[in-house]
Amino acid sequence: MMLALLVLALVALALALLPAGLAAVNLAILRTPAPTPTDGLVSILIPARNEAAVIEGTVRAALASRFVPVEVLVGDDHSTDDTAAIVARIAATDPRLRLVAVPALPEGWTGKNHACAALAGAARGERLLFLDADVTLAPDGAAALAAHAGKSGADLVSGVPRQVMGTLGERLTVPMINFLMLGYLPIAMMRASPRTSLGAACGQMILIAREAYAATGGHGAIRTSLHDGVRLPRLLRERGYRTDLVAGHALAACRMYRDFAQSWAGFSKNAHEGMATPAALPVWTVLLFGGHVLPWLVLAVALALGAGTAAAVAGAAALVSLATRAAITLRVAEPAATILLHPLTICTALAIQWNVLLRPARAGRAVWKGRSYTVGGAVGESGVGSVSGSLSGSLEGAPRPQREPG
Repeated sequence: MMLALLVLALVALALALLPAGLAAVNLAILRTPAPTPTDGLVSILIPARNEAAVIEGTVRAALASRFVPVEVLVGDDHSTDDTAAIVARIAATDPRLRLVAVPALPEGWTGKNHACAALAGAARGERLLFLDADVTLAPDGAAALAAHAGKSGADLVSGVPRQVMGTLGERLTVPMINFLMLGYLPIAMMRASPRTSLGAACGQMILIAREAYAATGGHGAIRTSLHDGVRLPRLLRERGYRTDLVAGHALAACRMYRDFAQSWAGFSKNAHEGMATPAALPVWTVLLFGGHVLPWLVLAVALALGAGTAAAVAGAAALVSLATRAAITLRVAEPAATILLHPLTICTALAIQWNVLLRPARAGRAVWKGRSYTVGGAVGESGVGSVSGSLSGSLEGAPRPQREPG
């Protein structure tokens, strides 16, 4: 029994050290780019369906961009609230803002991809900055992303906005976005290698060169997907274009959800294209549960049985896990109070993924912003939802729930 505990503790320590090492490297090389004044027009494109509660703040923040000329296009995707009226009112006072009526959704498209494609077709800028409707862009955000694209030569640049979390349910789910990216994505390798599988982005905020977008087909080429955050960078890499990530917490902020139910539903929508596959989820379970939950379980049993060596090793693994989470959390400006929730956050994330994998009938249909999507692309009318990308299917959350008009 003591030997088995020691072996489990050593395994847990090894699994905890893996993301610790990757996070150390990633945090050292992932920086917030500095804005550089430029004359190149950036088109800020915001798809919106029933976003009256947040759209004014999003639009005004985008219009406040500095160091780079911008135009702001909001795609009204058949909203039934005051979204269009709010945008039209602001547009009457600023010619840089345009309201674009998104055409009826064709069969085989998901809503966000269709709205983004319509916005791109109406844009005039040499760079296209796609923002979710609940993303508040910092004044230097557009210029910083454009500057990094010019300096690095990347045709697609993305970053995770600072994630705003107001409830316990959000704090148990949303931190996985940055933790998975910074703890498990080898960013140095991503930059050095053109491999398609290393492509990653955050669908909340993606800057793409207009030329690359047109040449690859952009959102039209991924029309059936709910995951522009993972599919777009991989699409560009397949065609020989470069993609990159930057630290995005100082460039924008986003509050994705309002409670646990919304968070569970949102992350579940993306699971079937991410971790929740028979091949991937067992591996992710070993990596995440083994490195961040197992240490605490082994530590508790070892202490109860008086297995000092096993307890010491398991304790070291637990400290490494928490230290990794703390370093990531503090760097990306998420609430420090979420650090001690880390083992529960891991369990929640895995529960979402396994729930989707083991309940395929329910996982096969995504309902969002009044539309229902069958996995694979069929579209029908229903009762809630909107669409947002995901990093590796689960890193970045999912389509946002419909909000009450406000």
